[in-house]
Amino acid sequence: MASLSFISSSHLTLRAPSSIIRTRSHSVSFSIKSQSTALSQDDLKKLAAEKAVQSIKPGMVLGLGTGSTAAFAVSQIGKLLSSGSLHDIVGIPTSKRTEDQARSLGIPLATLDTHPRIDLAIDGADEVDPNLDLVKGRGGALLREKMVEAVAERFIVVADETKLVEGLGGSGLAMPVEVVKFCWEFNLVRLRDLFREFGCEAKLRVGEGGEVYVTDNSNFIVDLYFKEPLKDGVAAGREIGKFEGVVEHGLFLGMATSVIIAGKNGVEVLNK
Repeated sequence: MASLSFISSSHLTLRAPSSIIRTRSHSVSFSIKSQSTALSQDDLKKLAAEKAVQSIKPGMVLGLGTGSTAAFAVSQIGKLLSSGSLHDIVGIPTSKRTEDQARSLGIPLATLDTHPRIDLAIDGADEVDPNLDLVKGRGGALLREKMVEAVAERFIVVADETKLVEGLGGSGLAMPVEVVKFCWEFNLVRLRDLFREFGCEAKLRVGEGGEVYVTDNSNFIVDLYFKEPLKDGVAAGREIGKFEGVVEHGLFLGMATSVIIAGKNGVEVLNK
C-alpha cells in the first residue's frame, strides 16, 4: 500500500513504494474498425455513448450522468423510448441540466429518496487512468454524480481517447473540489498547500462572464491543477476530505466497472 508522510501540519507527500507495482488486466469485449473518414471528438463521444446504452434493459433504474458525452447517452435513451425499443425504465439525473434534457425527451425520472438502488449508471469522465480510476466534475456536477454512481450496481464510463492518462492529474487540466461558500479562500489555500510538492495551482472556478461558478448545491468549486500526476489517489482523496468545508472531490476511485473508449482505431470496452 502506498505510504503517506507529512512534511508539516499543512503539507504532505504522497509516495508509492518502488517495490510494489499494481497492475490490473482489462478485457476488450467490443471493437469496431476505424472509419475511412476522420471522426470528430463529438463523433467519438457519440459512438461510446451509444455502445453504453446497449447495456440498458427494460425495468432498470438508471443513473444519468452530466456533461457532453453523457448527453449523447441521454439523447439515445430518449430515442429508444420514443421508438418503443425501450420501456419501463426510470432515470435519476445527476444535475439540473441533465434533468431538463431527460424531461424534454420524456424519460421518467426519480430520485435516490425513492429509488436508492441503481442498476446501471452511465457517465463521462475527464481523466481515466490504467486502473480505470477517474477524475470527474469539470462540468460541475461531481457531488450528485458521486452520490448516484456510488450506489450503482454497474457504472459504465464513456469517453474519447483524449481522456486517457498514465496517472490522475496527468492531463494538467482541472481536478475539482466542491467547497462551501463560507471561507472558500481559506480552503483554497489549504488545498494548494496540501499538494505543493506536485506544483499544484488552485483557482476558484468562474463562469464565462467572469462570475463565480455556483453548483446545483449552491457551493463553489476550487479547481486544482497539477504539474505532475498524483502518485496515490486514495491518499489524496482521504486528505482532501479531512478539510472542514470541503463537500466532495473529483477523484472517483474504484467505482467504474467498465470504460468505453472511442478513438481513431475504433471503440474498446475495458472491464474490471
